[in-house]
Parts: sequence; structure tokens; C-alpha cells
Amino acid sequence: MRFRHRDGSTVHLAYCTNVHPAETLDGVLAQLRDHCEPVRRRLGRDRIGIGLWLAKDAVQVLVTDPSALRGLRTELDRRGLEVVTLNGFPYEGFGAERVKYRVYKPDWADPERLEHTTALARVLAALLPDDVTEGSISTLPLAWRTAYDERRAETARTFLRTLADRLDALEELTGRSIRVGLEPEPGCTVETTGDAIAPLTAIARDRIGVCVDTCHLATSFEDPHTALDALARARVPVVKAQLSVALHAEHPHLPDVREALAAFDEPRFLHQTRTSPTLDSVRVGGTPVAAGLRGTDDLGEALKGESLPDGSPWRAHFHVPLHAAPAAPLTSTLPVLKDALNRLVGGPQPLTRHLEVETYTWQALPPRLRPRGRAQLADGIAAELTLARDLLTDLGLKELP
Repeated sequence: MRFRHRDGSTVHLAYCTNVHPAETLDGVLAQLRDHCEPVRRRLGRDRIGIGLWLAKDAVQVLVTDPSALRGLRTELDRRGLEVVTLNGFPYEGFGAERVKYRVYKPDWADPERLEHTTALARVLAALLPDDVTEGSISTLPLAWRTAYDERRAETARTFLRTLADRLDALEELTGRSIRVGLEPEPGCTVETTGDAIAPLTAIARDRIGVCVDTCHLATSFEDPHTALDALARARVPVVKAQLSVALHAEHPHLPDVREALAAFDEPRFLHQTRTSPTLDSVRVGGTPVAAGLRGTDDLGEALKGESLPDGSPWRAHFHVPLHAAPAAPLTSTLPVLKDALNRLVGGPQPLTRHLEVETYTWQALPPRLRPRGRAQLADGIAAELTLARDLLTDLGLKELP
């Protein structure tokens, strides 16, 4: 979906296909048929954007077999789908029964991450619509925090500089400009947008910036305007933004709130949980994870005993559907998304032109909230895109055919 910003530029809205992951190219093609095209039809559009997630094996086929890449581009066109952004965070296995910490491997100190991201950029340059010259890729925020030291940090910086050089060469060859954004996430070396400034300033390449995920932003209790203003002052580009919301519990000390939260504690993904306690609310130390924050690596850990202070609200890294906040006593961080979107695209010029709805946890919701079958999932994704569209038009953007 495309929108005209008041400055005359085009803002793209997509949804991320990691909600129905596939490891092979055949699986990706099936996604387009079984999921993406039905979403487009529900929206009544001739064309919608998708943010493709391409696993390692699918990418290798696409970069080694030109006919396979042409075939994917043809299939996208035939089904009324366009791609301007890729989700390059998960490397493989995102559809496994248990993902948890595996999603952070390989990290940016491993050469596999550099080669995979380079391959994604080559693929994206070939998939961009004929009238689009700029693409974006979101990627791991360097590494999970416990497996990172200065030696690995320097290796990661070297690999990111190499990536920037390769992206420069790719533009010279194809005329397509591809940028990569580190996606701050709780528990990682780059947990907040503020954490991204120092390493990206050290790299000093316009090709490498930040992907702002509004669920992660909210989980870390970042104020959107403060965060985005700091990035602007540091001249760190917002390469793309992922529109998502976190799980919010206002009174986590209450038994009924803990019971409601427990329904979201599931075995597949990590649901990092954070609180920003006031001085008089700290009943236990917790684990310091960022300035002013206490947190746990997973929701279940937070719910056990007194591992996390519960005198202030909790937020959990659980991407709940944009249009359907959990029932009381829980809610979502949709207000944070709205504030962030206002700052991202509501001003005289957009801070980014690539927006992607990313709710990959539909099948990880409590059983009674999960979609039953493809049709209900398509209905839900279409409803999320409709909400995002309405937020954009409320900010003065004009939807394009």
C-alpha cells in the first residue's frame, strides 16, 4: 500500500510475512498464494506491500539461480504484491516449535550474518518494483548481550563497514539503493534506540541505520519523540519502522493480572519483560538491563516469585494484534505506536518511507485468541493493515491506488 506524504514523497506500508514462515523458496511461493493474495483481496486493493522474510535456504536458491529469482518476481506481480523491504533478522528456523534464543544466531560477529545480509540485498534489488529505487532490510541489533565482548564488537563493526561498501557497489551496478537497519530489541547489545547511536556513529555509514520496532520501543519504556529526536541529532537514519504493539500490565502485583499474563507465557518465542520502577516500588533488585529498567529474558521468569519488581507497570515483548488489545486487566501499547507514527511520518518530511506491520505471534496467542485457519488469519492481518492505513490518513497522508 502506498501513500503520498505532504512533501510529495511516497510512503510504503507492508505487512511482514514472518507471520507464516517458510524455509524454502517453494514455501515462500505458497505463502504468496495461500496468505498474501487473500489479504490483498480482503482489502479490496489491486496491490499491497509485503515485507518478505527469506530464510537462509530460500536466499541461497535466489542468489544462485537467476530463473528462480525471475520466477519469484513474476509471482509477486501476478498476485498483486510488491516488495520494498525485507526482514533480515531471523536467519533460519523461525517456524520451529521452539525459537527462543536461537533467533539471535548468527550474530554480527559471525561471517554468516554478513554473507546472508549481502545476499538479501542482492535479492531485494531485483525484487523492487520498476518505479522504486530504494529498499530496506531490518537486521539483528548486533548480538544477544551475553555473547558479546570488545573483540566481537570490533568484528561486527568491520563486517558492517564491509556491508556498507557492498551496498555502495550494488547501487553502482543496479541503480538500486539498499539500506540496512539494526533493530533494537530488549536483551540485545543494542536494546534501545539510544544504544544504537554509539556503534552506528563509529561505523559512520549512511547505508546502515536503525529499524524502529514500536513494540520493542514500548517494551523498553522509551518515549518515541525523545528517542527519534536523539537519532535525528546523531544523524542516524531511520531505515524502516515496524508497526507493532507490546503487552501492557498496569498492576502486575494483582493476582488476576498475573493470571492473565500467564496465558501469554508460551514456549516458542522469548517474551522479554521490563518495568521502569520508581524508587519506592523496588521490592527486589531484578536484573538491570538498561538505564532505569529492570527486566527478565522471558515472561515466565518474570511471573515466578519476586524476580521482577511489580510496583510499576510491566511490558512484555509479545507482538499482540494492532487492532485487538487484550481483554482487561491487560492492554496493549497502541498509544506508543500512535505517538511514534506521528513523529515518523506526521511532520513536514517523513523520517522513514518504509513501514511494516509485524505481528508474527498470531499462533502464539492464548488458544482462545488464535485464528482458526487461514481465513481467520487473513481477516486479522487485513484488519491490522486497515488500522494502520487509517492512522496514516488521519496524519494527512493520502492513500494511492
